[in-house]
Amino acid sequence: MKKILLIVSLVISASAVSAQSTSSTYIDKFKDNAIRIMHESGVPASIVLAIAMHESGSGTSKLARTQNNHFGVKGRSPVSYTGRKPTHSSYKQYDSAMDSFQDFARIMTERKQFSHLAGNLNHYDYLGWVKGIQRSGYASSKKWGAQVLGLIKKYQLNTYDEKPEEQPQPAKNVE
Repeated sequence: MKKILLIVSLVISASAVSAQSTSSTYIDKFKDNAIRIMHESGVPASIVLAIAMHESGSGTSKLARTQNNHFGVKGRSPVSYTGRKPTHSSYKQYDSAMDSFQDFARIMTERKQFSHLAGNLNHYDYLGWVKGIQRSGYASSKKWGAQVLGLIKKYQLNTYDEKPEEQPQPAKNVE
């Protein structure tokens, strides 16, 4: 009996470490894209990363792997093929993960249901963004906001929203 409990606890520990590793790898891979999106759109990098991680299982979901759709964005998509079998999907297909990130930012800044957030919040207010996105109907789950905030806090994603440190300016030559 002790051996069974030991094996079960080892399996559970190994899967938890694997999930942590997958998330850390995902963050390392996409943090620069999220920061670029933040500077272009005003949507916090922490929001972009946390929602992408939540919706795509840190890039492991079938939708993220086969259609580069990291946010579960619905829309028309061309027929894709899984082997020889044509696959129809009600989700958008993107050429790259970056295209998916950019479309998410476009949705947040241009769709009427979300566009007020960019006008009222800055990119340091990740809490306001999560609450606003949830109130605006992005997800139907009542736990969605808490789950996204949990990812931001667990992986300290808000550090990507911080202002870059002031770079010292080179001294000017005064003659």
